[in-house]
Amino acid sequence: MGLTLVIDAGNSQLVLGLYESATLLHQWRLSSGQRLTADEISLHMHGLFTQVDIKPARVQYIMIASVVPQLDVALDDACQRLFTCRPAFVGSSEVKTGMAVDYKNPRDVGADRIASAVAARHHFGAPVIVMDCGTATTFDLVSPDGHYAGGLIMPGLEVSLHALSRKAAKLPEVSIQRRDELIGRDTVSSMQAGAYWAAVDGYAGIIRRLRTQPGYADAPVIATGGLAHLLIDDLPEVHELRVDLTLEGLRLLAGHNS
Repeated sequence: MGLTLVIDAGNSQLVLGLYESATLLHQWRLSSGQRLTADEISLHMHGLFTQVDIKPARVQYIMIASVVPQLDVALDDACQRLFTCRPAFVGSSEVKTGMAVDYKNPRDVGADRIASAVAARHHFGAPVIVMDCGTATTFDLVSPDGHYAGGLIMPGLEVSLHALSRKAAKLPEVSIQRRDELIGRDTVSSMQAGAYWAAVDGYAGIIRRLRTQPGYADAPVIATGGLAHLLIDDLPEVHELRVDLTLEGLRLLAGHNS
């Protein structure tokens, strides 16, 4: 049976998912970067397929959501070298999403945001709110009539902490960590507690505000993204954690367009 490869090309990571029908067989995460070459990408992908003993020729469709335009040519080239099909990119004219976009310029919406919205609507109906915690934290809304309605974009947890340490000479680089105590007793714990609880209370506040908008009072909130699992236990406002939501949206779009 043919397989579908989906790739979420983000600012920090390349996330790859290999599907057989609706079943996610394998998921991989690679470090991303604007200077990755087609040689590097194809070498990594060949190694991943070799590890799981799957022949690249079994891949019949490839769908990519990229928010790093500098990588698009390399991704396209790498896929054509390794597989027998050319990848399709969300946001290109040949990919139909089946979702109206109520943005002033629909092409401004990140391809990953559209893919996640497609998956959220498919599994949870409309309206629905997607909270994606990655390099940036985004909130994306699917309206009661099923349109992509827009959203919010803000710095992610790692970006905020990194900016703080770069701009304040005496503050070190620290990792993200949940702190039970609100009041830190040293610099590291103070920074971690401040970043973590500011994010939790900030996201909860945004969700409450979004639910005051007409039509969204009962909208479920679906969390996704690489950092969402760190916050989910302290966010009862979130209905469900779906770490593979963007990949699932890409699989659905591949099915619609194949």
